[in-house]
Amino acid sequence: MKIANRMENLSPSVTMAITALARELKAQGKDILSFSAGEPDFDTPELIKQAAIKAINEGHTKYTAVEGIIATKQAIINKLKKDHNLDYKLEGIVISNGAKHSLFNLFQVLVEEGDEVIIPAPYWVTYPEQVKFSGGVPVFIETDDSTEFKITPEQLKAAITPKTKILLLNTPSNPTGSVYSKEELLALGEVLKGTDIIVLSDEMYEKIMYNGKKFTACAEVSEDMYKRTVTINGLSKAVAMTGWRFGYIATPDVALAKALTKLQGQVTSNINTMTQYAAIPALEGDADETIEMMRVEFEKRKNYAVKAFNDIKGLSCVEPDGAFYLFVNIKNVTPDSMKFCADLLEEKGVALVPGLAFGTEGYVRFSFATDLATIQEGIKRIKEFVESK
Repeated sequence: MKIANRMENLSPSVTMAITALARELKAQGKDILSFSAGEPDFDTPELIKQAAIKAINEGHTKYTAVEGIIATKQAIINKLKKDHNLDYKLEGIVISNGAKHSLFNLFQVLVEEGDEVIIPAPYWVTYPEQVKFSGGVPVFIETDDSTEFKITPEQLKAAITPKTKILLLNTPSNPTGSVYSKEELLALGEVLKGTDIIVLSDEMYEKIMYNGKKFTACAEVSEDMYKRTVTINGLSKAVAMTGWRFGYIATPDVALAKALTKLQGQVTSNINTMTQYAAIPALEGDADETIEMMRVEFEKRKNYAVKAFNDIKGLSCVEPDGAFYLFVNIKNVTPDSMKFCADLLEEKGVALVPGLAFGTEGYVRFSFATDLATIQEGIKRIKEFVESK
């Protein structure tokens, strides 16, 4: 069978491929430590599981409205009001099969052939692939350790052209853990004033913050940013609900939400009904104590890993303010992140993701979403590997 030409330019996810390879090697009996997955090692909170079971027992197993049930959409609205003092209508909320699905829908609905989407690098591997699949052109703004991997207003201004349609921000960031402050978001917003540029703000890691820092949503910094921002979020990371597939968008533009619903109605229809009911207590804060327990544990792991990596001669990493990743600088060992990761996996049985996958060479991503003992052993092996070079 002839595969459609559009598939030729779509690259597979490197992070998922490496995670799958690590699992395969482990299944073969090899001693593999994987730090490649962006998935919490904690179980979904019990009260959320019980909410899903209750929904099943009460017969909530049928189709729902494409964009989600009213109770769950209202819980999203209440959460955004409570956390960020943002006001949305029920008609401006669309629930999808994870934030990745939300993003795909957005690019399909918003991007015309040749439209430019500004993406700070390093970036989550899915962003440019979805943009290209939608006929758009990814425009990358390069960052590095010196700015904590955050773009400046000057860089943003220089990247804007008459074809710019979207600025994509991810805060806290995958893969770097960098977080934009209110002041930094305001400064970027000033550059956008007077333009029709849409901001897509991926805030999936908002609850996983460190160093006493407070998360600021893009849409809350000014009225202008509120009007142009589409917020993408979900429950996968902070509430350990990766397999439940719950993502959502919030927008003040009801016409955009209707277009997203129209597309989703012809592709997946509603997300699974039980997840929608299980999401309600998570959104309403019933699991906040468990979420905080996970965050505290992540911070302990982060503190250990940052010091341990910075103690290895030839390696360095900026301390992240959010998420559960370190973006480790390996340039003093080798600029080739693919070779570094391949050799490390072969020689020491440690799986990392090469920075090249995130658009930035000379780095590797280390996920500390696993127990401290495994982190300690993994970094010990990485130290031995680097010292042998």
